[in-house]
Amino acid sequence: MKSKLLPLLLVGALLAGCAIYKKNPRQVPAASGVTKGNPQVLLLGEVHDNRAGHVQRYEELRQRVEAGWRPVIAMEQFDRQDQDLLNAAQNGCMDAGCVIRVMDRKGWDWQQYYNIIQLALDHKLPIVAVNLSRADASKVVRDGIASSFDAKTIAEYRLGEPVSADWRKAQEREIQAGHCDMVPAMMLPGMVNAQMARDVWMAKLIREQQPRDVVLIAGNGHVRKDIGVPRWLTTYGPRLTIETIGYVEGKAAPGQFDAMKVVPAVKRPDPCAKFKK
Repeated sequence: MKSKLLPLLLVGALLAGCAIYKKNPRQVPAASGVTKGNPQVLLLGEVHDNRAGHVQRYEELRQRVEAGWRPVIAMEQFDRQDQDLLNAAQNGCMDAGCVIRVMDRKGWDWQQYYNIIQLALDHKLPIVAVNLSRADASKVVRDGIASSFDAKTIAEYRLGEPVSADWRKAQEREIQAGHCDMVPAMMLPGMVNAQMARDVWMAKLIREQQPRDVVLIAGNGHVRKDIGVPRWLTTYGPRLTIETIGYVEGKAAPGQFDAMKVVPAVKRPDPCAKFKK
């Protein structure tokens, strides 16, 4: 109990000293009906450091919301065990900067997500944390996908069974490509397990928001139809209408996304240069 109470006491202190704190916490509206033209689940990808992609994605979401859509916003950028803290921040903050300060999450360029968080606050859209913590991911690498879930979820998503060879191989290719083809073979299974565990958690938490629609904000790998969250969403539960949009710097293989937005590539140092010496 103390471990959960202390962060909430700290956030209360932060908010009390903040000029943009709301004296009256917002009330989350009841789930609205499905707006024509919007799916039950919209997955919007990203290249994490590509500002042009972030801008285009925000515009896609903003236009839908301003037309009347009121989905839950599920974000990879927040770890699921921080949901209580995130709820307190949403209830107490008037702007995205306050939420970002309260959450105090390292490793993300929060300027890229400011507008989406502000959109959620302005329109009273709940934000749901859907990622694994580093500690949880390490446990999965060591002990397998099922180690992160209860017996019910293991049965529902058939996590006690091996995933298909094509699925695992595709994930291995993605991980190797993202690590300059330098991942030792013995490490690949654990890294694939961690990626799949993240996807299962995202799918599980998305389903838990029903009957309300959901938008997932995550990297392109997570929103891919062939290997990411959409594939897990079709593994268990009632059929959902799903739409995926990838924001990519080059061509994507057919079948990876329902729609693909090509954005200018970011000029960045060659991440593989150190391996070429």
